[in-house]
Amino acid sequence: MNKLLCPSMMCVDYDALKEKVIELDRAGIDIFHCDIMDGMFVPNITMGTLDVKAIKKNTNKLVDVHLMIENPLNKIDLFIDAGADLIYVHPESERYTIKTLQYIINRNRLAGIAINPDTTVETVYEMLNLVSYILVMSVTPGYAGQQFLEFTVDKIKKLVDLKKQFTYKIIVDGGITPEKIDELSAIGVDGFILGTSVLFNQTKDYQEIIKEIRGL
Repeated sequence: MNKLLCPSMMCVDYDALKEKVIELDRAGIDIFHCDIMDGMFVPNITMGTLDVKAIKKNTNKLVDVHLMIENPLNKIDLFIDAGADLIYVHPESERYTIKTLQYIINRNRLAGIAINPDTTVETVYEMLNLVSYILVMSVTPGYAGQQFLEFTVDKIKKLVDLKKQFTYKIIVDGGITPEKIDELSAIGVDGFILGTSVLFNQTKDYQEIIKEIRGL
């Protein structure tokens, strides 16, 4: 199975954002992953619409936005206009998540849900009919550099089993190492968010790292 490899763009060197986007694109990544935090839904503030626009301007690859913000429906258009192709929302971030997912679809974008470590499959089951992607958080959202939470593997297995009924892809985000990519790919995970544990702040260049990951 071809793995979907998605660099976490909040980990990139922003002094050279354009160059890094081009390097990652040439290295063969699949989706540029943009973490959007408002300091309210999670205790951190990161990327915004201008970052998304700058990334999209320098690649033809998919660009996703992981909206860790309160009431995301009010901001969806801003990120679509900035160039987002895939939009993840958290079910806990607003009252009517189904309405938001349908709005994303109506705007001809890919809809996704992000599932926190303490969110159960049962609470999001009705949303699975609408989503193209599920982002399983294997760390508490908000900060880079955290360790993978092993108990999330059981939830990942449940979601893999449910893929027989639905058409979504599963992406895992948080503490992703080469060992985890190997283990979770064997279970049936489709892709991974690549951050400081495997892609950034490494001595090898992006192309070499991506080639090694593809070989796992």
